[in-house]
Amino acid sequence: MALTEKLNTPWRKSASTIYKKPSDSKIFGSVEIDITDLEVYVAKKRKEGLKVTLTHVFLLAVARAIKEEIPELNTYIKRGNVYSFSQIDTTVSVLLPGGEMGSVKMLKVDELNLFEAVEQLSAEIAKTKKGNENATMKMKDKLSIFPWPLRGIIYKSIKKITMDWGFSIPFVGVSANSFGTFILSNIGTLGLDNGFPALLPTANISFVMMLGGISKKPWVLNDKIEIRRIMTLGAALDHRVVDASHAGKLFKYLKKVVRNPEMLEKHLASD
Repeated sequence: MALTEKLNTPWRKSASTIYKKPSDSKIFGSVEIDITDLEVYVAKKRKEGLKVTLTHVFLLAVARAIKEEIPELNTYIKRGNVYSFSQIDTTVSVLLPGGEMGSVKMLKVDELNLFEAVEQLSAEIAKTKKGNENATMKMKDKLSIFPWPLRGIIYKSIKKITMDWGFSIPFVGVSANSFGTFILSNIGTLGLDNGFPALLPTANISFVMMLGGISKKPWVLNDKIEIRRIMTLGAALDHRVVDASHAGKLFKYLKKVVRNPEMLEKHLASD
């Protein structure tokens, strides 16, 4: 296969159509967090038979942060106004066979406990790796078959109908809310320490959450310097619907969960 053909995967063709030179307002934020004790907890649970990872922990923690502390993050823009999603759904990025990125969608994540989150995410990832991606992600394959500039015209039409006007297109499996509330991506598993995520133009989300790499660093703990395991968390937020203060609240909640991961084993108390 020629190099050009290898480079022009369905996703690359879609991405070249979707993304333009950045011009909109975004907020980028990051924080370093001590996960030494969290990794001990994860290792203990895995020894007990629960195939939990840091992705599961932060997936559930972010959803609960939105539910309990930051409902402003559960919003989207439609026809020039801000609306709240009826539930907290999440799109999780996954690495597909062959090295291309795909995604799975998790529904009502805030209503899950840790055991349910592990089971459901694992099941969705298994389906996706077998080629059963959700209808939204399959759109990249459909879009890529059209030549340029027809591909651009089709994309702009879909974006206008879904993102700008807020209507669904059921027969192609896309809507204004196809990606849920937020996107979560563990780029640390790809060898990256940190990243500045893009707000996908076809995803009506308020933020993208990145789990970065883990490294040993000197860390102040109880007024003493110790070598600890540190992870970098990053986020890109849509400044149209949220402010930097909301990112601060999110990171604060995540630090609480990292200190007390056992809280994820139980369901959130009902309203």
